[in-house]
Amino acid sequence: TLTEGRPSLTAIVAMDGFSEDDILRLAAGVERASEHPLALAIVAAAKLRQLDIPEVSDFDSPTGKGAVGTVGGKRIFLGAGAYLDENGIDVSTEATQADDMRADGATAIFAAVDGRVAGILAIADPIKATTAEALAALRKEGISVVMLTGDNQTTANAIARDLGVDEVKADLMPEDKVAMIADLQKRGYKV
Repeated sequence: TLTEGRPSLTAIVAMDGFSEDDILRLAAGVERASEHPLALAIVAAAKLRQLDIPEVSDFDSPTGKGAVGTVGGKRIFLGAGAYLDENGIDVSTEATQADDMRADGATAIFAAVDGRVAGILAIADPIKATTAEALAALRKEGISVVMLTGDNQTTANAIARDLGVDEVKADLMPEDKVAMIADLQKRGYKV
C-alpha cells in the first residue's frame, strides 16, 4: 500500500439542518459494526469528540460500496455516491463538495438519513514517508508502477499526481483488482 494504513477523518460538511456532530454520531453508530479502516476512522473521530455512539440494527456492508443500518429509528446510508444512487438517494446536488474533498486526496463518504443526504465525511490516509522514494527506486530499475484502488478517480489522481504515478485504475471493486492483476500476469508481466 502507498499509504500509512491509518485513515482519519479530516472534515465533515453538514447540510439539511444536521450538525457535524449529528452526522458523525449517526455514522459512528452504523460503522461501529464494521471493521473496515474507513469505518474505524469514523468511530475514532466520534470517540475523540466524546460523542455518545448509538447502537445499530439491520446493519449491512456490501463490499466496496458502503454501509447501511438503523440508528435511533433512522435509516442511515453511508458510502460512495453510486451506492446511495442505487438505493434511491440523489447525491447530484452535493457532488461538487465531494469532488473538492477528493481533489485534496480524501475519500468522500456521503451520509444519508431517511433517504436524504445529511452530509459528507472526508477521510484521508496519509502517504507513507517512504513511498515516494520507493516508487522512484522502482522506476529507476525500469519497473512500471500501476496504482489499483477502490478510491474515486479524482482522489486516486490526486494521490498519483503527488507520487508521480503515471497509470491509475480507480473505482475498482476487490474482484476488479484481482482480475486486472491476473490479466497483467497473463500478458507476461511479473506482478
